[in-house]
Amino acid sequence: MNLAERTEVFAKLRIILMNLSLDELDDMAYLAASDNRWFVKKNIEQAITGIIHLLDPEKMTLWLRDYSFQSPIISKTVGLILAGNVPFVGFHDLMCTLISGHKAAVKLSSQDTYLMTWMIHQLYEIEPRLKSRIQVREQLKNIDAIIATGSDNTSRYFEFYFGKYPHIIRKNRTSVAILNGDETSEQLHQLGHDIFSYFGLGCRNVSKLLVTRDVNLSRLLDHWQPFDYLQDNFKYNNNYDYNKSILLVNGVAHLDNGFLLLRESEELISPISVLYHQQFINQQALAHYLEIHSEKIQCVVSSSINNNVVNFGNAQLPEIWDYADHIDTLLFLNEL
Repeated sequence: MNLAERTEVFAKLRIILMNLSLDELDDMAYLAASDNRWFVKKNIEQAITGIIHLLDPEKMTLWLRDYSFQSPIISKTVGLILAGNVPFVGFHDLMCTLISGHKAAVKLSSQDTYLMTWMIHQLYEIEPRLKSRIQVREQLKNIDAIIATGSDNTSRYFEFYFGKYPHIIRKNRTSVAILNGDETSEQLHQLGHDIFSYFGLGCRNVSKLLVTRDVNLSRLLDHWQPFDYLQDNFKYNNNYDYNKSILLVNGVAHLDNGFLLLRESEELISPISVLYHQQFINQQALAHYLEIHSEKIQCVVSSSINNNVVNFGNAQLPEIWDYADHIDTLLFLNEL
């Protein structure tokens, strides 16, 4: 398959996703929940919307024109160890592997077996030749490279077993938001999407606020009341009850709106249902904080207009060229 044929596969996939019926989405959500109770229908729909956004034909063209593809391709087998914290979270790695002309040996997450299997079968239906280029495996043997996504703990395991191969090994990351106190009501509401989408489980979810003294923290909670549907998920609610009890027992000062606990902390990654905040004195102190934590920050949400930040509400809507951990996956694959 040449590059045009490989790209056409994903153009056709986009059309399939855009035309999924309500019944199909209902069935998908019901079956996905058997793998992962966090995968509610709302989150699956959001993930599909994100993939449709990624596969926009004009953006695909812009994305691919910056790369040189060998012809003919010297096809390698790339092991993909996928995460399962967010629906379809491994899709981008799979797409990059196929677009680059390589074969994918996929180790599915036990938390996202059904959805990614469904996606792979859609690709088979679109292009039967992909059956020989995508293999789901329990063990990753006879591979030429590895892309693995996991935690700080699992990364050590990945390094031990797969460090001899060309690799991308990802660790824990999170995202932060910068608030100056002059944000509009709409911007603060949109920030709620960055915090609460996927129950806060994604590396692109905001888990900490970096604020000036002008920020009214109680006002923030008022703007986020529309997200109180989170309480309806028993897993989220269990985390909220547990973390609230810990704060109360330890006498830790915090704000509480019934489903979110807002507390001051110098830590970066907050537990589910908890959002940290920390005040910064000036821009120099803020820049220093971002620099020393750069290896743990996936994206920065702010109203500032520059290339290093994401606008409010867009943290979980990455572009196709927004690579995890800021490592160019397609360049890595092209250089194998």
